[in-house]
Amino acid sequence: MGTEWFDLTGRVALVTGSSQGLGFTLARGLAEAGATVVLNGRDAERLAGAVERLRDAGLDARGYVFDVTRREDVAAAIARIEREAGPIDVLVNNAGIQRRAPLEQVEGAVWREVLDTNLTAPFLVGQHVARGMIARRAGKIINICSLMSEVGRPTIAPYTAAKGGLKMLTKAMATEWARHNIQVNGIGPGYFKTEMNRALFEDEQFDAWIRERTPARRWGAPEELIGPAVFLASDASSFVSGQIIYVDGGILATL
Repeated sequence: MGTEWFDLTGRVALVTGSSQGLGFTLARGLAEAGATVVLNGRDAERLAGAVERLRDAGLDARGYVFDVTRREDVAAAIARIEREAGPIDVLVNNAGIQRRAPLEQVEGAVWREVLDTNLTAPFLVGQHVARGMIARRAGKIINICSLMSEVGRPTIAPYTAAKGGLKMLTKAMATEWARHNIQVNGIGPGYFKTEMNRALFEDEQFDAWIRERTPARRWGAPEELIGPAVFLASDASSFVSGQIIYVDGGILATL
């Protein structure tokens, strides 16, 4: 198998929640593999800055502001993207939020916000993008899951519920759409140094616990997610569907 199996030249890849953090890194990696990347976010200024950084690096990038939790916004945005940038070949459902609180204190509005962003949004975006993929009989969908798709930790029950649901949504999408030559898989990051996790890695006690708990004895670097993403977006994974690849330094493999 040559490197051409991993070449994304000529493909359009939409990455939600990609104006910063892991989403931006994933978008950059797909663009470096040859894809035209479509970035998404709700902050127009931040999104424009992210697109500019990729273009300054000589990469093909566009940005579209829309709320992935609103069905009407998603429908309009997907139609516009496919009209202006081209049919979406690769979808990365990355947009996510975290809200921390003891479970008995979680308010209903917070529960709904986390579930809407981390679980309902991948359903909405995936559904609208898949319709075009079904018609073309080709497509790749990558859902960004989490260690919390498998295990729980205190104070993040809404996030855990959403990511556990996303794991099973991934399998449901794969089950229904594989016959249309659409491969649907997930990536489950372990503990990575991102803005979302800043409070954690700046906590000396938690930082020490993560390093001890992870067989690799360190946090992940965002760039370490690019390889799995390119693999799942490319022809190299043409018979891989319904799987979650955990990129976690071995943390799920050991007690």
